Amino acid sequence: MEKRPIKITETVLRDAHQSLLATRMSTADMLPILSTMDKVGFFSAEVWGGATFDTCLRFLNEDPWERLRTIRREMPNTKLQMLFRGQNMLGYRHYADDVLEYFVQKSVANGIDIIRIFDALNDIRNLDSAVKAAKKEGAHAQIAISYTLGDVFTDEYYVDYAKQIESIGADSICIKDMAALLTPYRTETLVKAIKKAVKIPVDIHTHYTSGLASMCLLKGIEAGADIVDTAMSPLALGTSHAPTESIVAALQGTPYDTGLDLKLLTEIRDYFMTLRKKYIDSGLLDPKMLATDANALIYQVPGGMLSNLLSQLKQAGKEDQLEDVLKEVPKVRADSGMPPLVTPTSQIVGTQAVFNIITGERYKMVTKEFKGLVRGEYGKTPVPIDPEFQKKICKDEPIITCRPADNIEPELEKLRKECAEWMEQEEDVLSYAMFDKVATKFFENRRNQKYGIDGKRADFENGVHPA
Repeated sequence: MEKRPIKITETVLRDAHQSLLATRMSTADMLPILSTMDKVGFFSAEVWGGATFDTCLRFLNEDPWERLRTIRREMPNTKLQMLFRGQNMLGYRHYADDVLEYFVQKSVANGIDIIRIFDALNDIRNLDSAVKAAKKEGAHAQIAISYTLGDVFTDEYYVDYAKQIESIGADSICIKDMAALLTPYRTETLVKAIKKAVKIPVDIHTHYTSGLASMCLLKGIEAGADIVDTAMSPLALGTSHAPTESIVAALQGTPYDTGLDLKLLTEIRDYFMTLRKKYIDSGLLDPKMLATDANALIYQVPGGMLSNLLSQLKQAGKEDQLEDVLKEVPKVRADSGMPPLVTPTSQIVGTQAVFNIITGERYKMVTKEFKGLVRGEYGKTPVPIDPEFQKKICKDEPIITCRPADNIEPELEKLRKECAEWMEQEEDVLSYAMFDKVATKFFENRRNQKYGIDGKRADFENGVHPA
């Protein structure tokens, strides 16, 4: 059998800590190990995007752009990767194309090489602008298929989507299993079917929640996958990913040998083990997050969505109705066109299911977001929504059938004017576009730290930082 070395995307600097400790790893915690990680020879390191942007500004008082520049400086030999929510970018609404294009331009200029782009509804129209923008900037555009279960989600459905992905110019495809719903043999048939249909490389991204991730990766590799996502072992397992070192060891001496050095990986593991202890001691990492939970396969909802539903029920004093809500989720999902349950659709469907149960009457109370989903504000759902149901939820509001961003006027200049007083770098307008109130608070803190509350420059440049 000819050699086919498998490429590894290392997620410890983004999705692993997003999955296990609410994205709270600081740049300061990353810094000491970056130059060592740069020597490994990963296909890529996922370091940015997803929730990192929001968390940097909201909780860590860090500039996400500065984080990216720091990692780029320390890891000059490794491709840096980010996760990008299509027309939502890193926010929770659709943005105009001019903002999206500028965001991609600045992401690449600050150090991103690979942009993984996905749409919650697998609506190809919501990915087109992002792919074009990435290609224009010379970045690798990887499109992720939001993997989910349901009668419509056959291998044929995913193959058809993979062909669309290739046709709009993507450089690679990622099977993105955010809720750990893949099983080993389904992974095998799915990867075989996609590899047969397209010529571009295929990446597998799955979580360890249900305990199957390593098996899924192995069956996927044997079926023809080119790249797999893993996480350094101290921040692997549980709701995170398969351990990097274990996958590298499993493939050693086979045609799939990654060629990565286990001794070097052990050095990196030692560093993250120390960090892991620190996170457990501080309460940031709950050891329960590392446990296997096969409920994901029973309820078919992501782990984060499950805890969110329970939290909403507790607030309403109705936590005894969790089982009813879990039975209601698939019904609400079917009514709203079978959206994959990933940000933001998981929150939209879950919250509506809670309201349906606690009010005692289905759709007596409808959230603004659920109405938006049914109306077409997020794009085209995998299954058409019943027009009668649309009328019941949306009343006389017009249904959107075009690409939602076609209805959004260019907004970059307007955003620039709104945040002009805070701008210290060109990228600030993008932080503001994404999270206006949170970014403004961050800008205010930054100004106070740099110049002192009274406007006089503190000794910031000399390394004397206010507390």
